[in-house]
Amino acid sequence: MIVVTGATGGLGSATVEHLLKRVPADQIGVSERDPAKARHFADRGVRVRQGSYEDPGDSFAGAEQVLLISGNDPAADLVSLHRRAIDAAVAAGARRILYTSQHGAAPGNPYGPSDLHLATEAILDDSGIAWTALRNGAYGPLDQVLGPWQRTGEIAQPADGPVPYTDRADIAEATAALLAGDRSVDGPVTLAAPTAVTFDDFAKIASGLTGRTVNRVILADEQWVAEQVANGVPEQVAQFMLTWYQATRAGYFAESGPLLGELLGREPRTVADRLAETG
Repeated sequence: MIVVTGATGGLGSATVEHLLKRVPADQIGVSERDPAKARHFADRGVRVRQGSYEDPGDSFAGAEQVLLISGNDPAADLVSLHRRAIDAAVAAGARRILYTSQHGAAPGNPYGPSDLHLATEAILDDSGIAWTALRNGAYGPLDQVLGPWQRTGEIAQPADGPVPYTDRADIAEATAALLAGDRSVDGPVTLAAPTAVTFDDFAKIASGLTGRTVNRVILADEQWVAEQVANGVPEQVAQFMLTWYQATRAGYFAESGPLLGELLGREPRTVADRLAETG
């Protein structure tokens, strides 16, 4: 059985949908804090059990593989919670854990979550069972990444560096392919679009798609933080978000690889594909 945590979130839900196309529903289980939210999966034959990182309960029982989707509560001790979930999966007899890590996870990366993912990967390495850390490329909605460029004609963000911005749907499909046994990979692997782009590239692509000039405007870090705060973002959150830009321009997210396309059996969606839908 394949057990998926966080199955009602964006990535987890899409992964389960792809699994349902590849394996029988009774070979899929989900671990949910509130099982009622996964009723739509239960109605299709998926096993739904109550479980959380704090208390996995028996949600991993019978699992051969567990997809552990990383937590995102900034107030929680996520490393400890991940350890508890990993220990529960091992105790349940799972043979492999797949963990959603982060592209560019490396010592010294100024983007805070990198340390969380490295610590969780170390726990997996000590777990005694096979594991895969999916270092997923940045897959946030492009309107969040670029700001209101369609309205302003500008991509006004801090200085950046190359990033292989990736479609979440592609990551979900590739993750399902791994879980379904199409291919087995060990340790940390990069799962990201093959081409890294900058905001300058985005501006050129958007200009070509829309037929109007979209300018790239570089904001000083302090100015960007001040504007975020003026728009209601807590300063601590804005400073945290700034570390993403600092990491991109230091090159931590510049590398990619072919694995995503190999698992999909096709070319992953490009930023031009995605911009065409929003522009």
